[in-house]
Amino acid sequence: MVLIGGTSNVGKSTVAQVVAERLGFECLSTDALARHPGRPWRTPEWQVPAHVAEHYGSHTVDELITSVFDHYDRLWPRIEELITARAAADRDSARLVLEGSALWPVRVARLQVPHTAAVWLATDDSLVRARVHAAGRYEAATDEERALMDKFLARTERYQALMNDAIDRLGLARVDAGGGQSAAELADTVLAAVDAQTAPGRSSAGR
Repeated sequence: MVLIGGTSNVGKSTVAQVVAERLGFECLSTDALARHPGRPWRTPEWQVPAHVAEHYGSHTVDELITSVFDHYDRLWPRIEELITARAAADRDSARLVLEGSALWPVRVARLQVPHTAAVWLATDDSLVRARVHAAGRYEAATDEERALMDKFLARTERYQALMNDAIDRLGLARVDAGGGQSAAELADTVLAAVDAQTAPGRSSAGR
């Protein structure tokens, strides 16, 4: 089983799909278990629901961080149950790539499950900002729409800073997703990190 964590818009879903295809594994997202308020920008296929706009528009960045961590606290038992059940299942059922921001390093590091590896993707804030701006057509957006995107990005950047601190403190595996690599190249790097691990996120050398 391979766990891939990281902040929003870092490329987790794309890389996880490539890794799963390489391994012949199923690919799932923690968002499928329970989703926190989604992206607060519109696209041709998506109109921002009123409750999502209200969530980002009425809360400070500190409150948004508290809200998302509270959501992950509530979600973790379901994630842990899924991981534990898959790890205990037969070989074919255990073949899973699970990705999501809810894979918080501290919790993953406490897992006691066999044949499970974990990697976190991280990148420069500027790349995440550019992706969100492009997706939300920031230059053409209204002031209100820009404010919502700005708040989302501030929360995303704060989350990544806290995540990186936890990864460094625990000596876990992190992959730089901001060097211009293709999804296939990032998948190669993730799989190399997976191969080196003897426990979720940790290699025999402790990194």
